[in-house]
Order: sequence, then C-alpha cells, then structure tokens
Amino acid sequence: MISKKKISVLLAEDHGIVRQGLCALLNTDGNFMIVGEARTGREAVEMARTLAPDVILMDIAMPVLNGLEATRQILAVKPAAKVIILSAHCDDVYVERMNEVGVVGFLEKQTSAEVLTRAIQQIAAGGPISAVIAKRLRAGIEGQRDRNGLRKPHGNRLTSRETEVLQLVAEGSANKTVAAELKISIKTVEKHRQHLMDKLDIHDTAGLTRYAIAAGIIESAVQLKVY
Repeated sequence: MISKKKISVLLAEDHGIVRQGLCALLNTDGNFMIVGEARTGREAVEMARTLAPDVILMDIAMPVLNGLEATRQILAVKPAAKVIILSAHCDDVYVERMNEVGVVGFLEKQTSAEVLTRAIQQIAAGGPISAVIAKRLRAGIEGQRDRNGLRKPHGNRLTSRETEVLQLVAEGSANKTVAAELKISIKTVEKHRQHLMDKLDIHDTAGLTRYAIAAGIIESAVQLKVY
C-alpha cells in the first residue's frame, strides 16, 4: 500500500510553548511533517527559501521582522508559497495588510485544532480559503475607514527596508543594533530613520512606535518579546 505524502509545514512562532503545542498537534494528526521552526520573521524568510515547505504557518507578531513583512519577502522570491497567518485577533488594519502582501489564509489563534488542520490541508491542495476570510480579504482595502467613516489615507507607503527599520526602531533597537541585524552601516540606518521621519512627518521615536502599532507592523508596545 502506498503511503500518503505528508504535507510539509514551516512553523513560524516566537513563543516556545505555543510553537511546541502546534508541533505536537500537527505531529499527532499524522498528515503533516514539520520541516522547520522559526522564532523570528527573519528566520522564517531564510527557512522558507531553503526548505520550500508546502505551507507556512506564520504568527503575525514576530520579533525582528513581523509576520506580514516576512510573508512579503518570502513571496517576492517564491511567489507560489502558501502562507497562513495566525493572529490573536483580527483588526481591520491587519486584514488590509494581509490583502496587500498576498496571504492565502488567515486563522485566529482561538480556532480549534480541527479547523486549523483542515485549513492547512485545504490550502496545501490549492483549494479556496474559508468564505468568511476570503470576503474580508477582498473587502480589506474598501473596509479601511476612520472613525468618521472616511477612507484612510494611503499616501505614505513604506518600502520593505523602511518597514524593517521601523519595526526594529519601534522594538527599541539602537542604530548600532539595527545596522548589525540588517547588515548595513550605521550611517545608512540613520538615513533610513531620517527618511522615515520625513515621509511620515513624525519626529521622535515614540511617534514612530505609535505609528508602527497603528499600521500593524507591531501589535503593541507591551507585547514586544525579549529572548
């Protein structure tokens, strides 16, 4: 009897206990094979390039490089990659950014094990994502309105590198640390930082941090991880 090929999964989740739980769940199911475990968005990008998993299960609130930016970088080099975003909640700002980067699926962390495994199998097979999430993703951009019912402005789009710098700055990294992480000079970091402030018309680190939270680049200042 020919055994059924298991679905290879790259798991990107920075909380060790959550990652272990997901690994145990998927391994117990028997239809999946965990090929890699990433603790940061940067690790997820590198592992996705080298391991080419069938499905990438990506936490949205990853340190160093958030899940959405990691997804954007993965899809830039592997357009056929299938990424399912995991989040503790689903604010509209995240739905819009998922729509922009090309996420194929979204699940809230409160979802059941049955829904999770079914979603991975469905997406690995090239099937559609759930109707509810598909509708929200399609409506993501149109649904972004401020408290007055007006369309939110989108004039200050950040580049991938600017987003990387912004996240690291918002997480409290000094210029020297940002330079080491991105493998660029401190002077280049300073230029990116100044360009961010000019583009966003924000002139202090606290303001950049608030912007990063509002834009869904980090979830909140109190949820930043240190490890």
